Amino acid sequence: MEFYTLVEVPKESDRKEIAFGVMVPCLPGCFSAGDTMEEAIENAQEAITMYIEDLLERGEPIPKSHPIDVVNAKKKPGNWIAVRVDVKEEYISTKAARVNVTIPEGVLAMIDDAAEKEHKNRSAFLTDAALEKIKKQA
Repeated sequence: MEFYTLVEVPKESDRKEIAFGVMVPCLPGCFSAGDTMEEAIENAQEAITMYIEDLLERGEPIPKSHPIDVVNAKKKPGNWIAVRVDVKEEYISTKAARVNVTIPEGVLAMIDDAAEKEHKNRSAFLTDAALEKIKKQA
């Protein structure tokens, strides 16, 4: 899935204090930022994914990206450029999938205790832990 975004590129002299801002014109309220262009794009991918997941949970349709000429026409004053952000469709799903994993009993007991302390079930706890690990790898 591709979305054309607008990225505000700070002036060279401001890059240490000001982040690269990202807005997604076809998704009202979908914004992101990053200290570098690459980080801004990665964060935009995550913001778009979460925005679309929220739409799906509410039963709303996923808007199509505005064409690049429409996005360019929406530029604001400043140094904005249109950038295509690709989002993997397989990452966007709110449907639960049952999986079978093998975990040592002692570790499973620790997982269950930790999940209970966070008022989560085992599945929610493991999902959150996996997503946290994935984000650290990026």
